Amino acid sequence: MVLGTAFFLVVILIAAIWLIIEFKRFRHKFLAIILIALIIFTYFSFTVTLKSYDIDYKTIPGIITAGKIYLSWLGTIFLNLKSITTHAINMDWHSANESLADNLELGIKEKFSSSN
Repeated sequence: MVLGTAFFLVVILIAAIWLIIEFKRFRHKFLAIILIALIIFTYFSFTVTLKSYDIDYKTIPGIITAGKIYLSWLGTIFLNLKSITTHAINMDWHSANESLADNLELGIKEKFSSSN
């Protein structure tokens, strides 16, 4: 019995050590995936945003202009996300759900009372 318990504890200890190592590895993989996704998003959003502008990327003023346009576009995205979030937070979610439940309950009562 003691041998079985000791074996079980050793297996648990080995599994815990293995999981800790895998979590550390996963954390590094996750960070790499996030960075790759950020680079891909930046590349595609930069090219799509600046496609309609005639900018000379070989000169310093052209690069500065492209940077200003792109950062302005990013700022607009964050302002729009902020606006959407504040509107969603300020909505009266509680009473809307109650009125929906009340309307459904009244509709069911009316349906059954009219059929009798």
